[in-house]
Amino acid sequence: MASPAIDDYLKAIYHHTEWQSEKITPSQLALVLGLSPSSVTEMVQKLAAQGLVTHRPYGPISLTADGEQRAAGVIRRHRLIEAWLVQEFGYGWDEVHDEAEVLEHSISDRLLDGIDERLGRPRFDPHGDAIPDAAGRVHRDEFVILGSAPAGHRGRVLRVSDRDAGLLRALEEAGVRPGTEMVVTDAATCELDGTPLSLPPGAAEAVWLTA
Repeated sequence: MASPAIDDYLKAIYHHTEWQSEKITPSQLALVLGLSPSSVTEMVQKLAAQGLVTHRPYGPISLTADGEQRAAGVIRRHRLIEAWLVQEFGYGWDEVHDEAEVLEHSISDRLLDGIDERLGRPRFDPHGDAIPDAAGRVHRDEFVILGSAPAGHRGRVLRVSDRDAGLLRALEEAGVRPGTEMVVTDAATCELDGTPLSLPPGAAEAVWLTA
């Protein structure tokens, strides 16, 4: 059954374990979605009844195979739309998230496939997040979060979190984007092409590097 509300739940659960293995709890899911715990509990029960998640009372929530497939389809739509807006319409990478949130529920599968073909079947969105293929498969390199990387670590930026548009703008101004090669000095400083760079606040938790 098509439902933007269901898709938003599944997408949030998928996001939570995309870059780490700890499962999401109902209270965490409520915080992410900005909803009351009681509303989340009720919806999670409905998702479980539809075979989209597994969940025990007060325990963590996991996607079933069907739930993960559906979530990957929504993620695919969102990230292809973000790439489309940047490449075809000149949007900044800090501007596309909210637009994609609206469009992901409205465009047809035919249009989505046309976008995918026109863009050359991209594997990553503008923030470095993997775009699932039509079967829901993704490839991710081994990674380390900038704040956990040891001094002297040399890596390529794999991903930048899109949660803070201001941070995205600050990182872009500093020259930090997916594909940028850097050497870590500490959680707040790195070197780009041998030049020391002070990173904006929040970068340590928002930048993923190759391991």
